[in-house]
Amino acid sequence: MSAIAFFSPLRSDASCVESDGSSIRSPTAPPRLAFILFSPRPQRRDPTRPAHRRRGGTVRFASWSVATRLFVLQFVAILALTGLGVVIVWADARREAEDDAALRSLAVAETIAHDPFVVEQLETADPSSTLQPYAIVISDSTDVDFITIMDTDRVRITHRNPEEIGRLFQGNIDTALGGSTFTETYTGTLGPSVRAVAPIWDDGEVVALVSAGVTVSNAHVATGSRIALILWSALGALLIGGAGAWALSRYLRRVTDNRGPEDLARMFAYYEGVLRSIDEGLVLVDPKGRIVLANVIAGEYLGLPPFDPRAAPVPVKDLAAPDILREVMLRGDAVVDEIVVTERHVLVVNSEAVVTRGPGQDAPRSAGTVVTLRDHSRIEELSGELETSQTLAAALRSQAHEFANRLHTIIALIELGRPEEAMRLASSTLDVSQELADRLVRAIEDPVLVALLLGKSAQADEMDVRFELHLPERVPASATARDLITIVGNLIDNALDAARTTPAPAVRVLVEELDGEMLIEVSDSGDGPDPEFLGRIFDFGVSGKPGKGRGVGLALVRQAVRRSGGSIEVDGSAFTVCLPLRASDAEHAGAARDGEASDGR
Repeated sequence: MSAIAFFSPLRSDASCVESDGSSIRSPTAPPRLAFILFSPRPQRRDPTRPAHRRRGGTVRFASWSVATRLFVLQFVAILALTGLGVVIVWADARREAEDDAALRSLAVAETIAHDPFVVEQLETADPSSTLQPYAIVISDSTDVDFITIMDTDRVRITHRNPEEIGRLFQGNIDTALGGSTFTETYTGTLGPSVRAVAPIWDDGEVVALVSAGVTVSNAHVATGSRIALILWSALGALLIGGAGAWALSRYLRRVTDNRGPEDLARMFAYYEGVLRSIDEGLVLVDPKGRIVLANVIAGEYLGLPPFDPRAAPVPVKDLAAPDILREVMLRGDAVVDEIVVTERHVLVVNSEAVVTRGPGQDAPRSAGTVVTLRDHSRIEELSGELETSQTLAAALRSQAHEFANRLHTIIALIELGRPEEAMRLASSTLDVSQELADRLVRAIEDPVLVALLLGKSAQADEMDVRFELHLPERVPASATARDLITIVGNLIDNALDAARTTPAPAVRVLVEELDGEMLIEVSDSGDGPDPEFLGRIFDFGVSGKPGKGRGVGLALVRQAVRRSGGSIEVDGSAFTVCLPLRASDAEHAGAARDGEASDGR
């Protein structure tokens, strides 16, 4: 325990207490009184305890949920406002009581000042003998605490305390001596009082003064009856406000899962990180059919602006998307792997309804729909690239087998002593293959596209389909390698498939630069698409060929063409694709044409 002593001066007749309990009185110096306050001895902090635990209140407050914090803050605010209201009402009641006392005192003072009896008695030799009983009777009947009649020299003629008669009146009388009545609050012999002072006239002169008043303590007694009403009203307001705050806290506890702001901020950061890290589109649709959240990939698929939580939600019905996609997003039920084709993508759509069940609720309540979007065209493009690689591998195996047969033939010719024929056979085979490879390498910078065309050429040779390739000296860049593989690979595959059943199977591939665009034309010896499907030939899943997995290639071709800003047309069995050239390649192609023209002159 620790002690703190405070000393304060006392009156000269006071005593001080010694440590043994005895008291002494000092006749000379004024004694001093000592107050000894005891407080618990401060404990030493446990060094093994974390330092932040010393401020337990802060730690505890940090663990409060949003609902608890809001309830406490609201209750404290309501309590403070209620207390402030009580103080204001109480002060107003006191002011009204004092104003009422002032008006009552003024009325009594003016009545007495105009009473002829008072003027007559003031002219007698002993006015106090008659005016004192008169003042007592009037003060008792009018609920004023005192009525003091005095002469112009302040000498009291009447007073509630007879001992004060003959003594000087305490207070201001200058205004009354000037002939005016006034009220004031002044501390006199009876304590603080609200008084009115009025002049008494006789023949046009002020011959005396009368003061009537009510002590402040008695004036405030009238407010005592209002205290109970004020307190009960304050208690009612406090209970109503507390009940409202409690109801709001229950609601917040339900919607926030009784979590604190730190937990909510951390969860929001986690969810935002998940939304940014996943490679699928994610869309949240509320029960009103509005998009309340969409990650970057979903915005790319749906043509949405960057998500801004402060912006108004986008209605699903306003999306520039196919009707089936809007229907899936608005339907609100479970959808698994629904294929939806947009202008640029083939999407695999999955949706799941989100329901919430609050405390005390028997039936679940819909909270919206979660929709995931996966780009099926990427999967198909990867599958197409894999198929191209497999085709190239098969073609290489076929060529290896053919070269093995030719090698055996060459060896046999050498053994038969005919080396000249063996040399001619080997040179012709090597020249044909090398010539095609050299043409492709010189004209095309992309090695993947070169490999694709070499593979397709070998595949056509294996299928006994004549493969004609018409290339300029240089194929200008007009699209990404991925889009070119999608466009050229799928068109050649379809052409090979259609030409193999014709009497003279042939596939022709033409690539040229025309008016700032790269033109790719793939045609075959077939009859072309069935007129029944011509209007829907680029739709996903539409094909005139039987079997599953059809109707994908041309849909991917159209999307790749649109991504590159080009166009595609069908004329019989010829598919013509126009792709805009890049600025640098267009200038290079134009310069090449000018050079050729000048050489021709």
